[in-house]
Amino acid sequence: MAKVFNWNLGREMAYPYEARSPQRQFAFVFNINRCIACQSCTMACKSTWTFSKGQEHMWWANVETKPYGGYPKFWDMKILELLENANSGGQTWSGEGKSAKNPYGRFEGKTIFEAAENTLVPDSARVLGYLPADEEWNSPNIYEDNPVGDRGVRYQLDQAGVQLPIHKTWFFYLARICNHCSYPACLAACPRKAIYKRPEDGIVLIDQSECRGYRKCVEACPYKKSMYRGNTRISEKCIACYPRVEGTDPESGGQPMETRCMAACIGQIRMQGLVKVNADGTWAEDRAHPLYYLVHVAKVALPLYPQFGTQPNGYYIPPRWVPRPYLRQMFGPGVDEAIERYTNPDRELTAVLQLFRRSNLIIYRYEIKEGKKIYEGTLNGKPYALHNDTVIAYNRDGKEIFRTTIEEPVHIRPGVHANSI
Repeated sequence: MAKVFNWNLGREMAYPYEARSPQRQFAFVFNINRCIACQSCTMACKSTWTFSKGQEHMWWANVETKPYGGYPKFWDMKILELLENANSGGQTWSGEGKSAKNPYGRFEGKTIFEAAENTLVPDSARVLGYLPADEEWNSPNIYEDNPVGDRGVRYQLDQAGVQLPIHKTWFFYLARICNHCSYPACLAACPRKAIYKRPEDGIVLIDQSECRGYRKCVEACPYKKSMYRGNTRISEKCIACYPRVEGTDPESGGQPMETRCMAACIGQIRMQGLVKVNADGTWAEDRAHPLYYLVHVAKVALPLYPQFGTQPNGYYIPPRWVPRPYLRQMFGPGVDEAIERYTNPDRELTAVLQLFRRSNLIIYRYEIKEGKKIYEGTLNGKPYALHNDTVIAYNRDGKEIFRTTIEEPVHIRPGVHANSI
């Protein structure tokens, strides 16, 4: 295997192919604290891409309830168990994050690519994974809204554990799409080389004329976002609505546009963009880009299961009420810092959070114009001041898309109108 640098892990790792970085990388941030599991994203994707015969089980976008839910069933629990069995007690992190090349420290364990070298015999099996059984694809909403109570106590919720910062009875919603990874496991495993990353935006696609339905991609993807279609005998996956992203969709007016699942989000949990990438796969410094700011400056958005080694391009602001060990397993060692900064936001973070879902166009740059102080007091026991700043978003051409203030304006309707009694 070749050696590639994975900045999520803070080190080089083994991967079947040499690293090739796109001009820009499709990436997104989901704020789990806001997700209400309305499934608007799920149905927007379903009604656009996967409504045909043979696609009944395909949910490229889905929202699952953690800790018990998952689609396919228990996908993350199974791959975590496989990794632990391959490297018992060794899946650990060391050090502290100090730079863009190791923001979370160094992962000392084995990735799904490195673990495969010790556990799988065939040369074609380049990735540690498993093939879900048919019945595991049956229930996209299994265990929805099922909370967990006191540890070791079944069928009973904690009677008093309702206070932040950590609830004793808890669950949360995890919205998911394909992460369009920098080192995709599906691409690594495909014996036909039918899977590729687009050089212009890093979107991972399957060339269906080359696919023969071996399902190696389904087996390899640790997030289980590559899916086999039985009536055509080929695999399919999220295509990141690439006509919208590249600005060729009729709605876009020639400007890069967010995907269908993003545009349908009524909880305003999502932001999507195209980030600049260095030759070694790290994000190029772009201080005024909202995604760069959230991931590398504020450090409130974290990768989903970075220990898998795929360097996913989906990032999550962790839910602040969930026990920290569970979140560290899911998002890595940056959880405590991320929650602290999100819970006690500074002036710039407060402004950037207003950019979520204000437009369907992709934001390339933001600017903040300072406003007057509108509140001063305490937040979570700490001194806090809120300013009514204006945050301005710009498109690819540097033209303003929109501007919004921290304090939403109040509109009072006149007393006489069509529905007055």
